[in-house]
Amino acid sequence: MEVKDNYDIIFKRKSIRRYNPNPLDNEQLEKIETMIKDLKPLYEDIETEIRIISSEDVKTRVMKKAPHYIAVFSEEKKGYLNNVGYMVQQMDLLLSAEGIGTCWQGIPTPKSDIIKSSNLKFIILMAFGEPDEPLYRQDVSEFKRKPLEKITDIENYEEMLEAARLAPSATNSQPWFLSGSKDSIDVYSVKPNFLKALVVKKYIPIDIGILLYHLQVIAEHLGKNPKIVFKEGLDKKGYEYSATLILNP
Repeated sequence: MEVKDNYDIIFKRKSIRRYNPNPLDNEQLEKIETMIKDLKPLYEDIETEIRIISSEDVKTRVMKKAPHYIAVFSEEKKGYLNNVGYMVQQMDLLLSAEGIGTCWQGIPTPKSDIIKSSNLKFIILMAFGEPDEPLYRQDVSEFKRKPLEKITDIENYEEMLEAARLAPSATNSQPWFLSGSKDSIDVYSVKPNFLKALVVKKYIPIDIGILLYHLQVIAEHLGKNPKIVFKEGLDKKGYEYSATLILNP
């Protein structure tokens, strides 16, 4: 599935928290393995390992687990958390398009033998399986998100910015701000205070990676031939610069 094909899913996807406990069949799992192999990184030089594990491989306080999880491991390198968000959000949209429920998992972790089996750092899990609740939202109004004016100062580009606004984030915090123009969108992350940083520091760069993927999907859908670049010296008060999306007509 191409990036542009994920556009419609952005407007109806949701995090699924109730799953049919039965595992997906082997054909479906093999297809998902292929999807994982085909994921595009944000940074080509960061080593990652993304694999499917079962509910028995996961430690969680949730009584009803998903039948499957995607476990993400990464080399610790500049931009590695952005890279994880960017790559795994591809799976979120791809699986949703296949009728499979997903949910990013901030607290659960793999059991110790799974973690020790990789030479990379464990980062995060994504639950997936057959949903035991409606897979899609019926209307955009069901999203709990900030209004556009709270996350951008770009005017008259509602279609692209609205789709970006719907990107998922930890606790729906939307820790980003978009600035620039129709030709170049600068993405900033919020600088949390000390106490908040203790809880969300890890998740903010993952959330930014998720947003960057959404922006790319939207831009490709609109025929903008997008390119993600990284600049220097663009930090602003209260925010930290993350990346720029160059748009070409």
